[in-house]
Amino acid sequence: MLDDELLDAMDHLWRPEDMLPRYRHYLCTMHAVVRASVPLMLRALERSTLLDACGDPLGAPLAAYLREHIQEEEGHDTWLLEDIRAAGSPPQDALGPMPGPVVAALAGAQYYWIEHHHPVALLGYIAVLEGYAPAADLTSRIASTTGLPDTALRTVREHAALDTGHLDELYALLDRLPLTRDQESDVTVSAMHSLDALTRLFVRLGRSGAAPPPRGAGPSSPTGVTP
Repeated sequence: MLDDELLDAMDHLWRPEDMLPRYRHYLCTMHAVVRASVPLMLRALERSTLLDACGDPLGAPLAAYLREHIQEEEGHDTWLLEDIRAAGSPPQDALGPMPGPVVAALAGAQYYWIEHHHPVALLGYIAVLEGYAPAADLTSRIASTTGLPDTALRTVREHAALDTGHLDELYALLDRLPLTRDQESDVTVSAMHSLDALTRLFVRLGRSGAAPPPRGAGPSSPTGVTP
């Protein structure tokens, strides 16, 4: 299952060996993802407002949700730049290179669906990003393994605390939206695409060592070190 593959990739990414360089790479890559979040929602808000004016019953509730969520997500790309600096890397490491194809696939599909189909598809993307937030103990694991100061861990710490509440808000919205069966499918397709792309992204981030073992494999598995 895709869910298991993503969890395996996340476990492998956060193994103790050589965590510091991987964490720095993670911060730069996540900056490429997160800096697209508010622009995506702003465009979805514009489209939702236009659809509301045309009588689409999803337009108004989508717009209301997006206005609030944009405020909640503003500035998170700045957090990442501050973390990158505190972790010992220049912000240019995140700002300079062209984001990879997997990042473009993850966020770029949403631009297409917002522009050429319906902004409701963005909810599937948001559900995946909020649903696979950092674990509650990840901040302490990174700190103890790398020796980094608390100032290098803000994004992980804050998202571990915030995203559960954000996910509850999203599920409440999905419950009250008058979605057609086709629109429910749109959200699901977006979520499955996002889950697949996020899995590929985390696999690449963790490739500085052995491949992650199959979920449930014992410590003697030949595929790699069990997380």
